[in-house]
Amino acid sequence: MNFETALQRGTLVRRYKRFLSDAILANGEQITAHVANPGAMLGLAEPGTEIWLAHCPKPSRKLAWSWELARVDGGLVGINTMHPNAIVAEALAEDRVAPLAGYVEIRREVPYGTNSRIDLLLTSPDRPKCYVEVKNVHLKRGEAACFPDAVTARGTKHLGELIEVAKAGERAVMLFLVQREDCRYFAPAEDIDPTYAEALRRAVAGGVEVYCYDCRLTLEGIRLNQPLPLHLSGDA
Repeated sequence: MNFETALQRGTLVRRYKRFLSDAILANGEQITAHVANPGAMLGLAEPGTEIWLAHCPKPSRKLAWSWELARVDGGLVGINTMHPNAIVAEALAEDRVAPLAGYVEIRREVPYGTNSRIDLLLTSPDRPKCYVEVKNVHLKRGEAACFPDAVTARGTKHLGELIEVAKAGERAVMLFLVQREDCRYFAPAEDIDPTYAEALRRAVAGGVEVYCYDCRLTLEGIRLNQPLPLHLSGDA
């Protein structure tokens, strides 16, 4: 997935009201940017952080700037939670996700469960449907990529719906996409949301497949990279 416009460097002044941030551009101009991330963004939103922003002035947008990347510990981290579905869909179309390769059609945002939409539905005439829920990950603890970074009742609900998909004989997949490349494995953030961590283990026992991939990030775009091992006991 490539960014639509060239990113511009800035210095974070503050993030506030979840979806807003103030930053100072390299030319000294202070701007307000949209933050497409409802999470806590632990370790990513400290004042003074180097960030990279997209300038997309459109009549339909309230803000012309969007915060896309942060540089933390020398590496880039993607903070935009609107991108993971597109990143994974692109990789699936190129058969770069080995456990999910070979499907003929990829559909996005298909209704299922109880008032939910599955992120990606993979279909082929010769195999069961494959329901793929994608979760964005950017929290790092030690060498672990951790999810969630805030309590997520919605995420727990999705796991329950995936269990029902598996019970019906279809493939149910939870795919964690880590928008950074400095983690060595995945673990649930048990102390932040123990209910979700337990629901994830219950989902695995109920037939839900769980995978985690990190990303290769540049100032030009973000691309799914390599699988990470799972430590689902929560011992991050």
